[in-house]
Amino acid sequence: MIALSLAEIASVVGGQTHDIPDPSVQVTGPVVRDSREVRPGSLFVAFVGERVDGHDYAADVVAAGAAAVLASRPVGVPAIVVDDVQRALGALARHVVERLGATLVALTGSAGKTSTKDLIAQVLRRKAPTVFTPGSLNNEIGLPLTALSATGETRFLVLEMGARGIGHIRYLTELTPPRIGLVLNVGTAHIGEFGGREQIARAKGELVESLPADGAAILNADDPLVRAMASRTKARVLLFGESGEADVRAENVRLTAGGQPSFSLHTPSGCSDVTMRLYGEHHVSNALAAAAVAHELGMSADEIATALSEAGSLSRWRMEVTERPDGVTVVNDAYNANPESMRAALRALAAMGKGRRTWAVLGQMAELGDEALAEHDAVGRLAVRLNVGKLVAVGGREASWLQLGAYNEGSWGEESVHVSDAQAAIDLLRSQLRPGDVVLVKASRSVGLERVALALLDSGAEGEVSAR
Repeated sequence: MIALSLAEIASVVGGQTHDIPDPSVQVTGPVVRDSREVRPGSLFVAFVGERVDGHDYAADVVAAGAAAVLASRPVGVPAIVVDDVQRALGALARHVVERLGATLVALTGSAGKTSTKDLIAQVLRRKAPTVFTPGSLNNEIGLPLTALSATGETRFLVLEMGARGIGHIRYLTELTPPRIGLVLNVGTAHIGEFGGREQIARAKGELVESLPADGAAILNADDPLVRAMASRTKARVLLFGESGEADVRAENVRLTAGGQPSFSLHTPSGCSDVTMRLYGEHHVSNALAAAAVAHELGMSADEIATALSEAGSLSRWRMEVTERPDGVTVVNDAYNANPESMRAALRALAAMGKGRRTWAVLGQMAELGDEALAEHDAVGRLAVRLNVGKLVAVGGREASWLQLGAYNEGSWGEESVHVSDAQAAIDLLRSQLRPGDVVLVKASRSVGLERVALALLDSGAEGEVSAR
């Protein structure tokens, strides 16, 4: 964070100082909510959670070097006390962002936010110092903490914005007002909470409504609900996609033998070829979105193409591809799942597994409401249509719908199976995997299927694999 005195911070957040001998002491370290991340000069933010109260760690963090605690009550050590810690954190982020002078890029969408954010960051940091959301910390707590990690040298701040209801993104844009706003897509993630895709579009469009007249709204030309958001912004509109009308588009899209996308990138400033290190054709749209942002910020087509071709995955459990010594390939995409990302992952598996036996180890897609049965059934059927070798559906009722969809589509019999939990899936795979197989593991975060992928990689290290 840029250096601020405790007195300045108290004034910004409307707080009262307690047990602070010298209000001129500066916060020079990171602003953190996890006591393990405290460094000398930090500001520790004490949240009260369901299981843990951050105030209980106040003495420990000050002993570890924190300058003070942002708290909702006095804690016996230097503290700035406020009525609402979350609101105070947001106010501090807004103040710091206004002083930074960096260009803020915000993005949202139903699927692909984190992967696209990682691509944008890897492209932009070739041009200037860039700070970006770690992982998917895209809510009212994670976003201001990210903004506060910027320093005086930061020129680009790339922020992922998530929403679980109307007004959420509007609030985030008030904390960190973007000049460039990117909307990737409107899908069915969290449709059970929103009540329909039109409501999701209404919420995502709050991002472009926040943009200034001299800003840029970057919209997916291939998604009608996103493209329609052009009427909701006063900013200049830049379209990306495979549509011929897109300002930044891809032509001659194809997959390498390993399942990595390759295409010709066309921007208003020129054309250049891209072959990505990431897996799956769905990354083409993510790459085009990143390219549109980079073009808006003055990078050439060649610079963008080189950066995209060299970019990797920065966030864990998102299409992480690892080959075991025995030749089994494990694709760990277990961080989260919705119908769009599930379909994309299955298509990537099919492309990667040509000539090899493929396994789809899938679990529940959460928060689909009344659409849950139809969406799980459709994913199971798609696995059959893509000729996936075997579907292992893991978990409760929703997982059984995956297996039933596959069975009804292709009368698979033993080629699809429903197991109770992650351990049952691990036991099945350990007994039946053969050298050269490709295994995709994917489900909503709450299912915890990363255990399967990690266990398979441990098994490969130990040499456990069936010879059948």
